[in-house]
Amino acid sequence: MKYYIYVLIGACSFGLLSTFVKKAYESGFHVGEVVGAQIFFGLIMLWIMAFVTAKSAKMGSPEAKTFRVSPRQALVLMLVGTSSGLTGIFYYAALQYVSASFAILLLFQFTWIGIVLEAIIDRKRPSKDKLIALIFLFIGIIMASGYLKGNLEAPSWLGVGLGLLSALTYALFIAMSGRVAKQIAPITRGAVMQTGSFIIVMLIFPPHFLWNGSLHESLLPWALLLALFGVVIPPLFFAIGVPRIGGGMATIMSAAELPTAVIMSFIVLHESVSGLQWIGVLITMLGIALPELLKRRQRVRRLQTE
Repeated sequence: MKYYIYVLIGACSFGLLSTFVKKAYESGFHVGEVVGAQIFFGLIMLWIMAFVTAKSAKMGSPEAKTFRVSPRQALVLMLVGTSSGLTGIFYYAALQYVSASFAILLLFQFTWIGIVLEAIIDRKRPSKDKLIALIFLFIGIIMASGYLKGNLEAPSWLGVGLGLLSALTYALFIAMSGRVAKQIAPITRGAVMQTGSFIIVMLIFPPHFLWNGSLHESLLPWALLLALFGVVIPPLFFAIGVPRIGGGMATIMSAAELPTAVIMSFIVLHESVSGLQWIGVLITMLGIALPELLKRRQRVRRLQTE
């Protein structure tokens, strides 16, 4: 059960980001500064944590070996990490062409993409409980996004493409983060993966914030918050939980990001949230909990028949 909670916390951390990003934008900072500062400080935090944790392990012990990464393992982990960096880049770029409610609908296509990826990789059909949960998630996500309130827009195909790319890269990150170098300590895996994310982000958004004075103009507090909840907690907790519960279930649990984003926008940003959206939040949460509820029901039935 604790591994489900780890993935859930990681997903909820991602859900906090949209509120912090909007606050940073209100302060006058642009996408490159926000994304770049987030990954820069997040990577520093992760490597400090990895170094301290590795030092605390007794040298020569089996535990210490889990902190060692071969060049090949580092390369694979960094490649996985690039999908995390690309998710943020594609999603923020999509927001320039489509509304926030439509963009989040596009991003959350990762739910079914993740299930399909697991089916392809494992060469087996998704279980019935996952498919039922997916139906609930579809309904809940569409309602919670607020897109049903009307004001339909003519879609920008560039925005749609970028949004779907963010969904694909997010699904790839969830699926692959639990499959590569599983013997390495989660904190080290997270640090190496986010190094790959850092490289791809810096290539697209050079770190001008380090010398243009943005950090002294209140960017630093937002960067630290985004780094903690966007770069440190999710990859670390996914690295712990995903290998234990599987990519498909992790994808379902990750849908907790949407209810978190809606609740935070209501509490912090004072955005209007309709009754339909609250119902969507509840349905989404039910979809997240459903696989576990169905498993418990099956266990009870098994015990009763024995």
